[in-house]
Amino acid sequence: MKKFYTAESVTEGHPDKLCDLIADNVLDACLAVDPAARVACEALATRGHIVVAGEISTTVQPDVFNITRDVVRGVGYDPKAFQIDCWLHAQSPDIAGAVNVPLDDTDPDALGAGDQGIVVGYACKETPQFMPLPVVLAHRLTSLLTLARMTDTIHGIGPDGKAQVTVEYAVNEPDHEDAPLRVSTVVLSVQHAANKNPDELAQELTEQVIAPALRGQPVDDALEILINPSGSFVLGGPEADTGLTGRKLAVDAYGPFAPQGGGALSGKDPTKVDRSGAYMARCIAKNIVAAGLAEKCTVALAYAIGRAEPVAVDVDTHLTGTYSDKLLEQAVRCFFDLTPAGMIHTLQLNQPIFADACNYGHFTRANLPWEQTGQAGKFAELCAQLDHGDGGG
Repeated sequence: MKKFYTAESVTEGHPDKLCDLIADNVLDACLAVDPAARVACEALATRGHIVVAGEISTTVQPDVFNITRDVVRGVGYDPKAFQIDCWLHAQSPDIAGAVNVPLDDTDPDALGAGDQGIVVGYACKETPQFMPLPVVLAHRLTSLLTLARMTDTIHGIGPDGKAQVTVEYAVNEPDHEDAPLRVSTVVLSVQHAANKNPDELAQELTEQVIAPALRGQPVDDALEILINPSGSFVLGGPEADTGLTGRKLAVDAYGPFAPQGGGALSGKDPTKVDRSGAYMARCIAKNIVAAGLAEKCTVALAYAIGRAEPVAVDVDTHLTGTYSDKLLEQAVRCFFDLTPAGMIHTLQLNQPIFADACNYGHFTRANLPWEQTGQAGKFAELCAQLDHGDGGG
């Protein structure tokens, strides 16, 4: 049997991603001077206007206006084209109290979750990034598209762009993972100058973006390539579509391959488990797969505001695990510190690293702390110790 899976990516000039990038640059500015800053920052961008709002409690207030201008300029838009309004206030004392004095932990350094939340992490063996192939290829296309614009390799294209990749999978026996068979469709939408010849643009994108992105991948003559299928794409960015922080959840995470958790990532300091928990869940799933304990793995964590420990931990190896999911759940609870303070410490999340993770997927860069697999061997040893010879069932 064959199935098709599709994933998408957007450039940093996409209006939603622009808002994510503004929010994460504000967060990084706070963490650079105050690692204990509490930040919940949102942005809205539309024609002629950008609004930045949220709650920030920190020792030094960031220059949000100029941070926003710098991000807009860096992405490729003219900041003079926008009126920038900032509406910020301190974190609610009720939330601050729940974070600073957790209900279930007397350790003075402990932190409670800044909100309730359900977070999901995923990993698989399809690619060196331990991510599904369509997700990796979609991000590769948009990153190459941005590179072509910034280096002027392709002249006359704008900051806004999107890519979508569909891969055909051969579905094997029920106890084996799905295997990528071929790339079936590539969709690339690119903002361009009004006088850009569409045939010339299509040829340049095929040669400079699509071909290198698909090099070494399972491609055959049946591949369908759609470039700007709507025709003209002159108006782009906030001038054409209103953008909001947190609207590209599937792009940021795993596309259609894993459930979405309860909240977005960008603009949130790591006491918000929407962010720290999502990164830890990914780290756990990736280490399980890297250790050879499963071919693919989904990890779900659930938190209650004001409590340090998760209220639920779930591991699903999709019938590919060496051990039972129950044993892996037990090992995860024993091996990983799943409290907000523990996750912040383990993953070094009190540093200004979030703007660098904002674009082209939060789980595609090997240098990020939650992408490290150095614990895989020790985790496998613990699973072997917990096993009683029956796979933990």
